[in-house]
Amino acid sequence: MKEYTNRLSVSHSLIFECQPGELWQLISEPGSLNKSHPFCKSNDVLKWEKQDHSDRLVYLNGLDYTRKFLTWNEGLGYTLLIGSAGGPQSYVVWEINSKERDKSELTITVYPYLLANLPLLIAYIPHIFWVRPRLKKYLNSVLAGYQFHLENGEEVPRNHFGKHPWFS
Repeated sequence: MKEYTNRLSVSHSLIFECQPGELWQLISEPGSLNKSHPFCKSNDVLKWEKQDHSDRLVYLNGLDYTRKFLTWNEGLGYTLLIGSAGGPQSYVVWEINSKERDKSELTITVYPYLLANLPLLIAYIPHIFWVRPRLKKYLNSVLAGYQFHLENGEEVPRNHFGKHPWFS
């Protein structure tokens, strides 16, 4: 993981009005992005076994990514690599934390492949002004999509929180 965690990262969190177990059920369900991801055209399971999980995420703009789960910590979260088959991969960490009574926090941290080949000093400025704002908007929409689905029991409408220049 060291090769991925040396990258500049972007993280975003949201508090949910539910127990951690309920939040875990939501994020660990096979194909869950179909119900909760505002930029998801389709989310198909490739493999969903006890310690081997992978799926395919096709975004609204046709971008076709595979998610290969690296760690799976029941009730707590997971880590994964996401990217085009045979292409560069971003490393992503999903973490659930228990908060005060009947509340849970979901944090998603992305170590993007964008700018990963540049020295950190050179990558810093474009990361701060170009990558981070777009990833923050993306992560905010993804987390809000899960919240929408949890609160309403309905599939989140596509682009519900606004279009995204990379995924819509």
